[in-house]
Amino acid sequence: MMKEYRTIHEVSGPLMVVEKVAGVTYDELAEIELSDGSVRRCKVLEVNGDTAVVQLFESSAGLNLRDSKIRFLGHPLQLAVSGDMLGRVFNGMGQPIDGGPAILAEEHRDINGLPINPAARDYPNEFIQTGVSTIDGLNTLVRGQKLPIFSGSGLPHAQLAAQIARQAKVLGDAAANFAVVFAAIGITFEESEYFVNEFKRTGAIDRTVLFTNLANDPAVERISTPRMALTAAEYLAFEKDMHVLVILTDITNYAEALREVSAAKKEVPGRRGYPGYLYTDLATMYERAGRQLGKPGSITMIPILTMPEDDKTHPIPDLTGYITEGQIILSRELYRKGIQPPVDVMPSLSRLKDKGIGVGKTREDHASTMNQLFAAYASGKEAKELMTILGEAALSPTDLLYAKFADEFEKRYVNQGYEENRSIEETLDLGWELLAMLPKAELKRIKQEMIDKYWPKQD
Repeated sequence: MMKEYRTIHEVSGPLMVVEKVAGVTYDELAEIELSDGSVRRCKVLEVNGDTAVVQLFESSAGLNLRDSKIRFLGHPLQLAVSGDMLGRVFNGMGQPIDGGPAILAEEHRDINGLPINPAARDYPNEFIQTGVSTIDGLNTLVRGQKLPIFSGSGLPHAQLAAQIARQAKVLGDAAANFAVVFAAIGITFEESEYFVNEFKRTGAIDRTVLFTNLANDPAVERISTPRMALTAAEYLAFEKDMHVLVILTDITNYAEALREVSAAKKEVPGRRGYPGYLYTDLATMYERAGRQLGKPGSITMIPILTMPEDDKTHPIPDLTGYITEGQIILSRELYRKGIQPPVDVMPSLSRLKDKGIGVGKTREDHASTMNQLFAAYASGKEAKELMTILGEAALSPTDLLYAKFADEFEKRYVNQGYEENRSIEETLDLGWELLAMLPKAELKRIKQEMIDKYWPKQD
C-alpha cells in the first residue's frame, strides 16, 4: 500500500518541504494531489532525517498546504523505451507530443543511467560522414566520440545541428542501422517547430527520436531532457545494435537550469554562480557516449553550446572541453562574411580524427591532404595579416598565392550552405582542387606518389 502524507510544511517557488516521511530516497518520483483532485509530479532533491525537499515539475500556484497530499512512487524518473520510438517527437519528460499513440514500452529505464565503465570501453575508430566538409575533411567525427560544437549567441548552430542530423550516416554494411537522437533543451517554440519541420521535410524523421524542451517549461524538466535522450540512445545502441548519433542543443540552457535549481536549494555557488559539481554533472552525461566491448552498437555525441560573450574560458565550454575529445568552433567573423556554416577551422579540433581516416575508412590521401590544407590555410591567413599591415607590394609571389588560397578555401571549402551534402570523396577532391592553386613544390606534407595519383588533371 502506497503511503500518503499530509505533512507538507512549506513551499518556496518550485521547492516544497515535506516532514515526517519514511523510506524516501534521493531522486525518487512523487505525486502531489490537490484538493480539486488534480495531480502534479515532483522529484526528491534532498532527504535529511524524516524531512524531504522535493521539486515540482509544474508551477506551485494554487497549492493549498492543508488540503494537499503527497505520495512517493518508490522509483526515479523513468523512460518507456521501445524500437517504436524512431520517428516520434516527445517532450522533455518523454511523453509523445506528435499526436501519435503512446509508446508500447518494452521496458522502463531509469533516466540517470551510468557512465560506461572504462574497462568495458571499445576504442572509437570508425568514420561517420556528416556531409559537412569542415568536419569530415579536417575534424573527422568517429563512431563513439564526443565532439562538441562551441557557438555564440546569434550564430547559426541550430541550422548546423539540423544539417548534421539530416545528413549524418555511417558507410558500408552498417548504414541501415543508423539512428539520430535529437534533444532540444530550453529552446523557443519557433526553434522547436523548425527542427520538427526540417526533419519531416527531408524524411530524416523516420530514423530520428526527437525530444523538445521549451524555454517556458520548468527548469527541472530541462535537467531531465538530455538524460531522456541518452536513455533512448543507450537502448537503441546496446539493445537494438544501432549506431546512434546524439545531438544535444543547447547545453548552456541545461547548465543555467542547473544553476537555478542549485540557487533554489541555497547551495554554495562555484565559478560564476554555477554549482561546484558542474564538471561532475556534465561528465555523468557525456561519459554515457561511446562503444562497449562485445556490442556492435555505438553512441556518438555532439553537444552544442553557446559560449556566453563568446568566451572560451567560461565554465561551460571550459569544462566541456576537458571531458570531450575536441571541439568545433563557430566564428562570428566568418558569419559576418556570409560563410555558411561559419566553422573556424584553425582552433577546431577532433582528437580522434586520425583513428577514423585512411584506407578502408575514408581514402588513403585523407591524412596528408588534411595536414596540407591546415598548413596552407594558416600560411594564407598570415599572408593576409601581413598584407593588411605592410600592403600587397611587400608580399612575395608565393605569399600572394597563399593569401588567394585562404580566400578560396573559405569561399569554396568552408562555405557550402545548409542544404549541400558532400560525400567524403567530394570533400577530398575539393581539397585537391584548392591545393592545385599552389606550386607542387609547396606541398611538403604530401608524398610524391599521392601527388602523382590525385593531382587534378588539367583540361
